[in-house]
Amino acid sequence: MASRALGTTVVLAITVATAALTGPAAQASTPAPTAVSAPSTGTAPAPAPGRDDFNGDGYPDVAFTAPGAIVGGKAGAGYVGVVYGSRNGLQTSTKQIFTQDSPGIPDTAEAGDAFGSSVVSADLDKDGYSDLVVGAAKEKAGSSESTGSLTVIWGGANGLSGGATLLTGDEPYEEIGGKTAVGDFDGDGATDVVTLGRNDIHILSGPFKRDGSPAAPVREIRDMDDVRYLDITAGDFDGDGRDDLAGVVHDGDEYDARRILIRAGGDTGLGENYTVVEKADGLRLEGGETITAGQVNGDKYADLAVGRPVDGYDSDLDLPLAKGGMITYVPGSATGPRGDRAKVFNQDSAGVPGAAEKSDGFGASVSIGDMNGDGYGDIAVGVPHEDLGTTKNAGSILVLPGTASGPTGTGTVGFNQDTADVPGAAEADDAFGAATKLVDADHDGRTELIVGAPGENAHEGSLWVFPTTASGLTAKGSFTFGHGTLGTVGKNAELGSSFNR
Repeated sequence: MASRALGTTVVLAITVATAALTGPAAQASTPAPTAVSAPSTGTAPAPAPGRDDFNGDGYPDVAFTAPGAIVGGKAGAGYVGVVYGSRNGLQTSTKQIFTQDSPGIPDTAEAGDAFGSSVVSADLDKDGYSDLVVGAAKEKAGSSESTGSLTVIWGGANGLSGGATLLTGDEPYEEIGGKTAVGDFDGDGATDVVTLGRNDIHILSGPFKRDGSPAAPVREIRDMDDVRYLDITAGDFDGDGRDDLAGVVHDGDEYDARRILIRAGGDTGLGENYTVVEKADGLRLEGGETITAGQVNGDKYADLAVGRPVDGYDSDLDLPLAKGGMITYVPGSATGPRGDRAKVFNQDSAGVPGAAEKSDGFGASVSIGDMNGDGYGDIAVGVPHEDLGTTKNAGSILVLPGTASGPTGTGTVGFNQDTADVPGAAEADDAFGAATKLVDADHDGRTELIVGAPGENAHEGSLWVFPTTASGLTAKGSFTFGHGTLGTVGKNAELGSSFNR
């Protein structure tokens, strides 16, 4: 039964500075290796693999998308893939590819479905294996365009296999599955799934049955305000043992304005009302278009990293926003995200390589992980429209180190395809850095960096993996893989558009 938001409250805060599948891959997926019992060899305490471990071997895995891929001759049908972690990191030999034509996956591949519009991972059925939730925002329902759908692919000892439909849209342009997040919003120990519709938030409560049915009827929250979400993420920002939902939204009355909204978890799940993160002067903290949650400053509260890659204008302050994009770090606390402790960075910030230039896209992707095992989360920031010399929109990636007081520009490292030891060469419109993921695939206590470049080779797309050492991230030993490794044809696939979150 749908419920409607009754209004809003405000948090007071203060500010501070596509491809056709060919051969057997078109119909089946490659099985992943069985569980491995090898111990971690790192010197830092290794965190639990968490919700990225699809085969339960103790090593996190990485899922990636190619939403523009041709499947069975159908352009834009889309696919998702996965490579599995091991004591030696990600192993491309364990690749799996899934489409809506794969055995056990519901529905059929159709032109323009965009299977892989979003991907998140968590153990939905509480069997000890993480599952992969895949959105297809452009899925049709009869003659209705872009109603969308949400599918789960189940994890198990041999990796991902089989699936079920979690939710389908029933209104034109509802685009179910376009933006998705997972968390335990009611604190019952079961993972819940949130996805956005055109005008609503859809909440599916766990645990889920193998037919995809949730533990309770799907709940809808429809905001009466003109709220248009651009991205969502989940985390326990106030440390009460229940996850909260954070979103970045576009203000209806201001083209360039962005807000950060928090909808708190509670005994009955997500609250009807949301709060707006504000600065101490009563003005809202500028949001962005991308958002992610993670542990940055080492305390028990989840923190936020918000990307604002689009050059804009702050109407509250009557000032232009940071040229070329920016990111904002917002720490959690006992009262939730604190705008009074926010930090803002761009490529003109001290210690950050490069220079802020119009339309760089700094902040187009953000990911949090501890790349040197010091207990503090670092923030990977994609800059996919960075020009390298005369090469337009080649793209780059930067990682800002975390500390007890949050991220700092000092010690920031950056890579692009022209960096020594990085395979490939920077080309126009590669969009290297359009997607990023920090993940500890070898479970040694340090997160490796995975980078997507969906514009590579005329929008075929490709992926890069950067290892870490005790000193942090390094280009030495990095490698790339794409359609040749995956057994797919790359035309307009945009491989590397996103990763599981």
